[in-house]
Amino acid sequence: MSQGQEITCCTQEQHHAHSETQGLEVAQVSEAMEETFPSSSHPLTPDNLEEAPAAGTPTTPQSPQSAYSSSTSITATSSSESDESSSSQEKEDSSASSESLSETENLPIDPLEEKVSLLVRFLLHKYQMKEPITKTDMIDVVIKEYKDNFLEIFRRACERIELVFGIDVKEVDPTSHSYVLVNKLDLTYDARLSGDEGMPKTGLLIIILGVIFMKGNHATEEEVWEMLNMMDLYSGRKHFIFGEPREFITRDLVQEKYLVYRQVPDSDPPHYEFLWGPRAHAETSKMKLLEFLTKIHGSDPTCFPIQYEEALRDEAERARARAAARAATTASASASSSAGPAAPPSPSEV
Repeated sequence: MSQGQEITCCTQEQHHAHSETQGLEVAQVSEAMEETFPSSSHPLTPDNLEEAPAAGTPTTPQSPQSAYSSSTSITATSSSESDESSSSQEKEDSSASSESLSETENLPIDPLEEKVSLLVRFLLHKYQMKEPITKTDMIDVVIKEYKDNFLEIFRRACERIELVFGIDVKEVDPTSHSYVLVNKLDLTYDARLSGDEGMPKTGLLIIILGVIFMKGNHATEEEVWEMLNMMDLYSGRKHFIFGEPREFITRDLVQEKYLVYRQVPDSDPPHYEFLWGPRAHAETSKMKLLEFLTKIHGSDPTCFPIQYEEALRDEAERARARAAARAATTASASASSSAGPAAPPSPSEV
């Protein structure tokens, strides 16, 4: 993007900071999910996730997806049946997806896109199994004959896994080209520790924290669900990647102290809202979140002056708190050193 384009972008977005950031982020995430886990006549569930074809790929025994599925599978939680209304909606979605698939199945197949989708699944499998990842493994198991295109496939897979799942792929050894997958924004939440072996949900947490921040540090329950509905996430309905979202949001993230879920003061009838929890404040910052949100659609934190100024104040407060903590530690160490070792008791005290 040119400098002139950036200035125009900022000027427009200053008037639509809330809706523009969240809407574009959700659109990007939804597109990345569809590219990696495309709709089919059989809606995806965690149980058949590894069997789903890549975008535009016919389901045949000879497809690269089938070959990969025979060598490894992604561990996922079993899905339970949805309620009657959800089942009815899923049938409608399935019918619409079938029509869409019939219209697109004759489109040219992008072999690199197939490899990107397969590599995302391979990375998720390694993340869930807590296994190391090497470039050699990625080429031997997934990339294969497209090794000359490794950098492009790897770049696109990393971008997608960052958007959808909130995970960074970091190189830990340049010599062996080995990598680890870590949660973004320094968030330490790990569903694997609580026995949840489904898809990583850090990306969903980041979206909710973003909604709260962009709404003035508190977002009503309706505002949060309005945004999640745009990603096809509905209360009481299992999502093919994130499972049933309400329990995760209002129970798990609240118990883990990432979110505060409370009644709006003086609301009658009662309404509820979400705020950042103490763990979110401790592990990440408003500036890191704003940088991530604006990175998604190629703009800059300064394009959102109200949020940017608040993020700067937050950074300054954090710096002062760190300086005060260091000063207190230094003072305590100095006092202990000045006091010296305790004197031995005198003979009369023995």
